[in-house]
Amino acid sequence: MAEKNELQHSLRALIGESYVLTEEQDMAGYRHDGRGAAGGVPLAVVRPDSAQAISALVRWAADHDVRIVPQGGATGLVAGGVAGEGGEDVLLSLDRLTRYIEIDPVNRTATVDAGVRLSVLNAAAAEHGLFFPIDLGADPTIGGMVAANTGGARLLRYGDVRSNLMAMDMVRANADGTCLSLGGPLWKNNVGLDLKQLLVGAGGTTGIITRVTVALQRLPDARMTALVALNDPHKALPLLLDMEKALGAWLSAYEGMSQIAMIAAFAHVPGLRMPFAEIPPYAVLIELSAGGAFDESMMEDRLAAVLGPMMEGEGAPVLDVATDQHDGLWAIRHAVPEGLRAKGYVVGCDIAMRRGDVMRFRDDLADRISRDAPGFVPHDFGHIGDGGLHYNLVWDIAQGVPDFAAVEAARHIVFDAVVQDYGGSFSAEHGIGPRNIAYYRKYVPEAIQALAGRIEKNMAPVASGRVSFGLMEE
Repeated sequence: MAEKNELQHSLRALIGESYVLTEEQDMAGYRHDGRGAAGGVPLAVVRPDSAQAISALVRWAADHDVRIVPQGGATGLVAGGVAGEGGEDVLLSLDRLTRYIEIDPVNRTATVDAGVRLSVLNAAAAEHGLFFPIDLGADPTIGGMVAANTGGARLLRYGDVRSNLMAMDMVRANADGTCLSLGGPLWKNNVGLDLKQLLVGAGGTTGIITRVTVALQRLPDARMTALVALNDPHKALPLLLDMEKALGAWLSAYEGMSQIAMIAAFAHVPGLRMPFAEIPPYAVLIELSAGGAFDESMMEDRLAAVLGPMMEGEGAPVLDVATDQHDGLWAIRHAVPEGLRAKGYVVGCDIAMRRGDVMRFRDDLADRISRDAPGFVPHDFGHIGDGGLHYNLVWDIAQGVPDFAAVEAARHIVFDAVVQDYGGSFSAEHGIGPRNIAYYRKYVPEAIQALAGRIEKNMAPVASGRVSFGLMEE
C-alpha cells in the first residue's frame, strides 16, 4: 500500500477536493452507526455523487489494494457501515448520491439513487397518493435498506424490502468496477436467476448498490390503531389469529409490548400518554388500514365485533382497549427503545422464530436469564405478528456497567436458545456485520458459509466491500 498522504492526494484528484475528507474532525460524523458506537478512523471519507465516480473509486481501490466500506444512512445496528481499526479503510458515503428520484404512479414504482432517504422517497410518493410501506423508527437510505433487507412493523402485510424490490443498479467490486443493471420496473419478470437478490441482505459484501427501483403501495384512505390491554401475554396469539380471520388484509401491524418495557418507556420518555388506568401485564398494538371503500367507523365496528366477546365475564382476556386515528399510540411503541436505554445498559437481541413459539420462548428465557445471567432483566417488545422479537436485556443503571464477559454470556444464552432450541434466527432484520459475525460463524452450517463465501468472492473478487465481516472464505 502506498503512503497515506499519497493515497489521500490521489483520491482528491479522482473524486474532487471538496468530497474527500481526511481530517479527523471532518470524518467524526461518519464514524458512528445507529447504536452510537464508534468505528475506527478511516484513511478517508469519500462522497461521490454518481455510479461512474463509484466505479472509478473501485478501480482505484483495486489498483492500490485498499478496502472500501460502503455507508448509507449510518442507522444500522451491527456496525456494518463503519470503518475498521487501523486507519486503512476508505469509507464510501452515499450521502451525495441523491439526485435521481422518479415516481411512476401508473406502474406504482419508484426509482431512486441509493443515497435517498426513506422520508424523502415517501414525501415524493405521497404527492401521488403512494408510499413505500417499509415502516422503521429510523430514516435510512434506500440502498442501505436493500443491503440490510429491512423489515419493520408492517412486514405482516407488506413483506420486507426483498419482497418489494424490482430492480437495482450496482457496481461490482472487481478490477474494472463494472456497472450492472439487474432487473427492471416490471411486476412480472422471470428470465433466469434473480441476481439482484444476491445484494439483498449482503451488507455490501457482494457489490455497491447505486440505484434502486421499488414497488409502491396506495396510501390508505382509512387507518386506525388500537392498543389492547391483555391480562396474560399468552392471549396475544389467539387474538392475532382471530384478527387475521376477521380483518384479513386490513391488519397491517401487530406489535407486542411487555409490561416491564412499557414501564420503562413511561418512566423515562416525557410526553407519553397512558390510555389506561394502569399498565397492563401485556399489550398489543394493532394497526388497521384500507382503501377508499372503507372508513374508520367500519373498522371500529369490525374491531369491536372481535374484541367485545373477549372483554365479557370474569377473567376476560381483554382488560381494556384504546383507539386512535393518528400516531399517538404508535408513540408508545416507538418510545420503548429510548426508555430502555435511559433505564440502563441494553443488550439488544433481534431475534425471530415461529409465531406460535414466541410466548413459550418468553417464559423459558425468563427462567434461564434469571438463573444464569443474574442482573440482566428481559424487556421484550416487537413484531410478534411475524414472529420477530426485540428480546432486550437491561442491566439497571444503578448497578453500573456490566463487564464484557457478562454481556456476551447473556447474549449467548438468548441466541443459543432461539437457534438451537426453537429453530429461529439470531438476526431477524439487523443483518450480520462485525457485531454478529461470531454468531454467524457459530450457528450457520459450514457448508452454507462456504457457499456464501464463494458467491461473495465471485461477485467481489478484489475484496472491496465489508469483507472483514468474515463472510468470505479465507
